[in-house]
Amino acid sequence: MKPEDATYPPLDVAKPVAPGIWIVDSGPLSVMGIPVPVRMTVIQLGNGGLLLHSPTRFVFELRKQLEQIGPIVHLVAPNSAHWTFLKEWQNHVQGASTWAAPGLRHQVRRAGVRIDHDLAAAAPEAWSKDLDQVVVPGAGGFTEIAFYHKNSRTMVLTDLVLNLEPEKLPFIIRPAARLLGVTAPVGKAPIYLRMIIKRKKAKAAAERLVAFQPKRVIFSHGRWFHKDGTQLLRQSLAWLL
Repeated sequence: MKPEDATYPPLDVAKPVAPGIWIVDSGPLSVMGIPVPVRMTVIQLGNGGLLLHSPTRFVFELRKQLEQIGPIVHLVAPNSAHWTFLKEWQNHVQGASTWAAPGLRHQVRRAGVRIDHDLAAAAPEAWSKDLDQVVVPGAGGFTEIAFYHKNSRTMVLTDLVLNLEPEKLPFIIRPAARLLGVTAPVGKAPIYLRMIIKRKKAKAAAERLVAFQPKRVIFSHGRWFHKDGTQLLRQSLAWLL
């Protein structure tokens, strides 16, 4: 199998999901030797501006497509691992504000990535009418910010759920992916994240996420939950709940 077999073509194009929501599939990236697809979520706010959640690689044609939908006003790095392509977008999208999970600005300083705002427990005024957000705390500098789009009832996560389809992975890697707990139909956070997430505080965060009762759940890696979002999210977060 080729590494790109793990991805979800067409790549680097915006694909509509729900009113005000698009996804951009890209990759793959190599994580512990496993070819991993990566996904950006695009959210159009009430003022027409676009928020790019966990930006994937920059492509000029993709920027052109997005700008036909609305101006790109926010770039969001929702945890400590999802910032790799921020600088590319900053270089090619003038005027967009960059938001990041707490503590990330110190990690990316040497890479020349600009962080304008730290994400907090409460949604900022810039998108509070459109999105709720929840902090999922961890250790070792890891924190993930989860988002909930109110109008479409869409939950947007990053690494809190990985749901890799075994048939899209090289045969020799499938046992390792299963061991990490990240395989479909109901994957969860990989074992190394489950070891550092602060269980007591994260349990309260997980309960809040399920309480939103999302119709669908989008995340950065693997087959996202197109329907039955609340039920599948509850199963994926059972280790916390």
